[in-house]
Amino acid sequence: MMRVGMLVTHLRPEEKLLIAAFQARGIEPDVLLDREVNIDLTAGADQPAPNGIAWSAYDIVLERCVSTSRGMYLQAILNAWGIPTINSYATASICADKLLTTLALARAGIPQPTARVAFDEDSALEAVAALGYPAVFKPVTGSWGRLLAKVNDRTAAEAIIEHRLTLGSYQHHTFYIQQYVDKPGRDIRAFVVGDETICAIYRSSAHWITNTARGGTASNCPVTPELNDLCLRAARAVGGGVLALDVFEDPQRGLLINEINHTMEFRNSSAPTGVDIAARVVEYAIQQARVTA
Repeated sequence: MMRVGMLVTHLRPEEKLLIAAFQARGIEPDVLLDREVNIDLTAGADQPAPNGIAWSAYDIVLERCVSTSRGMYLQAILNAWGIPTINSYATASICADKLLTTLALARAGIPQPTARVAFDEDSALEAVAALGYPAVFKPVTGSWGRLLAKVNDRTAAEAIIEHRLTLGSYQHHTFYIQQYVDKPGRDIRAFVVGDETICAIYRSSAHWITNTARGGTASNCPVTPELNDLCLRAARAVGGGVLALDVFEDPQRGLLINEINHTMEFRNSSAPTGVDIAARVVEYAIQQARVTA
């Protein structure tokens, strides 16, 4: 019988849906709380997981931690031991960093908004001026649309830069600045599982930030051949797996990849699309495991 682990901080709706989907396939996944992990890095995979079962017993582990750093370190450890994870550390390490994602997409020739990086107040102001106002400051790590700042002029840019230099951590001292895309009141979130864009939603909002975590409303977005091709190429560029891609509809350039999420939320997406996302993820996980059920 296949043994599946699920690393979590706590059980959100997504984790409950995944557990139910595994149970529907006759598999009872082990819930492993990240706060209870205590690993000897100099030893191997035969040491116990938080539930007392050896890590080496797991055929696959789904990483669903709220903390990006916890999840990535655990992926790195398990992959080093030869235990497959969803997603892999290689994929997560790129997707968790917007700068690295931009580089990976650029290397693969994937269309995306123009972005610049700077490390100093004067150079950051020069970077914004090169992009043109308005522009968007983003933290290199982060999710749920937090700490994004749209700046419409130099005065606003100076204020954001000063606040980040004074109050932010070292990560906020890296100024990742992106071209502002005049979206049609919405963006697209597309879900890629393996080699298929299984579904997509429009996220609509009167605010320029359209994340559903920030009040955006979800509706079905048809997966056209163009959208599917773009998303699959972008997913391959970062290593593939189970991913949620944020796509902009640029009035001049067409579809652009904005960000890629490696520990995706999907609670608001199955209903409008009619796709059982949890079941598709579980099917993929079974295919990627070291043994078959």
